[in-house]
Amino acid sequence: VQLQASGGGLVQAGGSLRLSCAASKRAVSNVMGWFRQAPGKEREFVAAIDGPGRITYYADSVKGRFTISRDNTKSTVYLRMTSLKSEDTAVYYCAADSSSWVRSPLSRGNYGPRTEWGQGTLVTVSS
Repeated sequence: VQLQASGGGLVQAGGSLRLSCAASKRAVSNVMGWFRQAPGKEREFVAAIDGPGRITYYADSVKGRFTISRDNTKSTVYLRMTSLKSEDTAVYYCAADSSSWVRSPLSRGNYGPRTEWGQGTLVTVSS
């Protein structure tokens, strides 16, 4: 699976951004997710979505502010981020897992040995 993330940039606190992750057609039914890694910190889970786009799961820190969605006709997953805070500053990575939703570690806010990654896109929120 090839994953290409885009949409990062510099935004003021309170602003919005939409990240995109273009996936190869092979990933069209995969569980997909977003993780982020701030400088000096561990990679942390942000959100995940099942293959059909009906089930989503969010980290508590972004619930109510971020929305994950997908358009399987375009093999693309999105992360709409609103009410951004300085603590949202990080490199955001999209991830894919070919397991079913119930078996995928992404559905539990984690990643595993079969998780595949994109290259990351930097989001900087200025206060």
